[in-house]
Amino acid sequence: MKIAFTLGYPSKRSGRIYVAFELHPKGKWKNKERILIFSSRGINFRTRHLMQDLRMLMPHSKADTKMDRKDKLFVINEVCEMKNCNKCIYFEAKKKQDLYMWLSNSPHGPSAKFLVQNIHTLAELKMTGNCLKGSRPLLSFDPAFDELPHYALLKELLIQIFSTPRYHPKSQPFVDHVFTFSILDNRIWFRNFQIIEEDAALVEIGPRFVLNLIKIFQGSFGGPTLYENPHYQSPNMHRRIIRSITAAKYKEKQQVKDVQKLRKKEPKTILPHDPTADVFVTPAEEKPIEIQWVKPEPKVDLKARKKRIYKRQRKMKQKVNSGNAK
Repeated sequence: MKIAFTLGYPSKRSGRIYVAFELHPKGKWKNKERILIFSSRGINFRTRHLMQDLRMLMPHSKADTKMDRKDKLFVINEVCEMKNCNKCIYFEAKKKQDLYMWLSNSPHGPSAKFLVQNIHTLAELKMTGNCLKGSRPLLSFDPAFDELPHYALLKELLIQIFSTPRYHPKSQPFVDHVFTFSILDNRIWFRNFQIIEEDAALVEIGPRFVLNLIKIFQGSFGGPTLYENPHYQSPNMHRRIIRSITAAKYKEKQQVKDVQKLRKKEPKTILPHDPTADVFVTPAEEKPIEIQWVKPEPKVDLKARKKRIYKRQRKMKQKVNSGNAK
C-alpha cells in the first residue's frame, strides 16, 4: 500500500494549508452504491441548503426534482430505479415548519423515518474547518450503536449511505474529514470534522443536525413496522403542550382576579367593641378655639418689590441719558 501526501490550497475561511493523505493505490471501482437526495415541495431555504451541503459532501449522490406532496411515497422506489440508485435520502416537509428525513434501501428495504431538528448549514456556521471536495470520509459511531438491535440496524444503514465507495470516479483518494454519529437524549447527532494534523486534531466543518427516530419499516418507504420509538413526541403534540402551559398560566391569573373581586364584594364583618381596648389611650388636651376678628395683613412679596425698584431705577437712568444727549 502506498501512502502519499498532497499539499492543498489555502482555506478561504481560515487561511490554513491542509494536508490530505492517500490510503490506497488506484484500483477498480466495485462498490456501486448511488444515493438519491431530493425532497418534497414546500421546504424552506435551510432545508434546501442542507440538501446542497450533503450532495457536495457525498460525491456518489444524485439529485432529482421535487416530488409532489400528493404522490405516495412508494413512487420514490420507481424514481430510484430510473436514476439507477439503490439508496435514498428523502426530505419531507409538513406545515412549512416540520422536516422529516427518510433513509431507505431501495427497493427492498429497510427504511427509517426521522424528525430533523436543530439544522445548521455550512453557510450559516462559518466554521474554520475545510476539506477537499470529493474526499472520502471516516465514519465514527457512538458505542451505544452496538448495544441495541435497532441502533445496530441504523448503523449499517448509515454506513452504506454516508460512506463514499472506494475508487468512485467522482471521489478523491484522500481521507481528510470524519462524520460522527453520536447518541444523546435518544437522538442521533450528526457532525462533520476536518482532520488537520497527524495527531488527529479535529476542527468542525459543518453541517450539523439532529435526527429523532420515529419508526423503522421493513420495506422501502412502508411495510411492517420493525421498531417504534417510545420516546418520540410529535411536533404537533409539543406545540399543543406549550399552548396548554401558557393557557394554564392565563387561567390561573384570571382565577386570582375573580377571587379578588369576590372578596371586595363581600360585606365587611364588624367586630364588637372591646372595652379593654381603650385602657391605655390618653385623651389629647383640648385647645381653645380662637376666632380672628381682624383681617390679617397681606404678606409682602419681596421679589415683586425688587422688580418694581429695578424698573424705577432703569427709567430714571434712561431719562438722565436722554437729557445728556440733548
